[in-house]
Amino acid sequence: MTTIATSTFNRVWLITGASRGIGARIAEAALAQGDAVVATARDATTIEQRFSAQPGLLAVALDVTDEAQAARAVTAALARFGRIDVLVNNAGYGLLGAVEEASADEVRRLYETNVFGLLNVTRAALPAMREQRRGHVINISSLGGYQSAAGFGVYCSTKFAVEGLTEALHAELTPLGIHATVVEPGYFRTEFLEGQSLVTSPRELGDYAATAGVVRERAKQISLNQPGDPARLAQALLTLVAAPTPPLRLPLGTDTLRVLADKHAFVERETAAWRDVAASTDFPVPQTA
Repeated sequence: MTTIATSTFNRVWLITGASRGIGARIAEAALAQGDAVVATARDATTIEQRFSAQPGLLAVALDVTDEAQAARAVTAALARFGRIDVLVNNAGYGLLGAVEEASADEVRRLYETNVFGLLNVTRAALPAMREQRRGHVINISSLGGYQSAAGFGVYCSTKFAVEGLTEALHAELTPLGIHATVVEPGYFRTEFLEGQSLVTSPRELGDYAATAGVVRERAKQISLNQPGDPARLAQALLTLVAAPTPPLRLPLGTDTLRVLADKHAFVERETAAWRDVAASTDFPVPQTA
């Protein structure tokens, strides 16, 4: 594989799950502004079919649950472009159903991709970023990574994990000149609620018809009618990586902004109501004479 001069491109991106959805839109936007993109998917031919051949594009087969494949993808990126400036951990899928309805196997597979897969790719990419003393790790979460909801509890729990990991990465990497940001999209008009990106638990319990059951039906109605524009999301990520001091969190979409505000208000109310109990659990402060 021929190495292209590092000065040829302003930035080099490694994007997982780049064959469709927001991953593909981010790749398109980065390529359009003259950046290089290492675009990955389980089947590299889906990348080649989506994007025309161009010097700044490298399609790589990557199942993020395979740690060895993650290492090979990073090796291929460095061999082709010499560096990785931006890692976008976008690969993942959803699970729809009440927490009790989800089987142990469904939960395990979801975590293997959404959490352990993200860790596989991040661990593979960080040595090169640490050597460069620069880079940006962007982890795609969700509004469900900030507030969970009936019907998406297990999926949201994976995104809660992504949020916690990113907070720690932010603290650990900032002294090394590397940024870490968790992006929290709301409902964007992609195929996420369709069959390829969303698994629905086959088990349905009648007691959850009014909660998770309603969400199952609502997901069918809003699929491909979501309010968020994925092309605008991609442009927001270009703004993000160009910022000299990028944020730890970037909520995207007015629906996410509402969720954040509502949760903050709820936590404030509940904390105030239970403040006396919360404060009562410390050891008593010794009285001074």
